[in-house]
Amino acid sequence: MTRRAERLTQLVNDVFLTNGTLLATGDALTAPDGLTAAQWLVLGFLEDGPTTAADLARRRGLRRQSVQETVNRLLRNGMLTRAPNPADARAPLLELTPVARSALRDLGARQARWADDVASGLSPEDVEVTLRTLAALRARLTEPT
Repeated sequence: MTRRAERLTQLVNDVFLTNGTLLATGDALTAPDGLTAAQWLVLGFLEDGPTTAADLARRRGLRRQSVQETVNRLLRNGMLTRAPNPADARAPLLELTPVARSALRDLGARQARWADDVASGLSPEDVEVTLRTLAALRARLTEPT
């Protein structure tokens, strides 16, 4: 393996480790509202308007089945409702409830405080380089082979 390939492998490993840490942090941030980080991600996508579970999965880059499990929990917890989908009767549109909107407002305030705290310990230049690098990596990974 070349040095460049070794460093990319380390980057991938670090991204996976960071993702796990971010999910655990998200779980801690969402716990006061009775949510998980995964549920928060689904609710956050629905702030833009109703959509289907399949569309949520595509937007998150996940399997539809795992997103559907999260959606089912949110439906049971009164965070989501289903509405008829004029484009596909078999795929209902998912909508936020007032309870979910309230939880998202609370979470938004907590997340902003958390982000300010974390950002204060990072160089703005490093953050910008990281954003560019991750965008380039995503683009490279989605290029046709």
